[in-house]
Amino acid sequence: MAQDFESTGGQITNTATTLLTANSDDAIVGLRLANVLTSAVTVSVWISENGSTDRYLVKDLSLPAASSVELIQSGSKVVMQNTDVLKGQSNTASSVDVWISRVDSIST
Repeated sequence: MAQDFESTGGQITNTATTLLTANSDDAIVGLRLANVLTSAVTVSVWISENGSTDRYLVKDLSLPAASSVELIQSGSKVVMQNTDVLKGQSNTASSVDVWISRVDSIST
């Protein structure tokens, strides 16, 4: 069965921002964060399981000015179950761009 690869872009700000809500069993295969400011920021990214329990992929990461970090890469995967929500927050408004690559509806 062919896999459905998709990508989603967004921006992390200084309030908890929903980046992706799983609508099935989805696998994140790439997650890049880019600081678009001229000063360092602190950023956190987490998955809220069923909207209740937060599980951090990274917490309070210092991201230097005009730099980026790949949180999921090189064949790694993070599986999200139906209704899991990927969220992010920075200490500064409109500071971090995010790009998510994923496989939608993992075949069983």
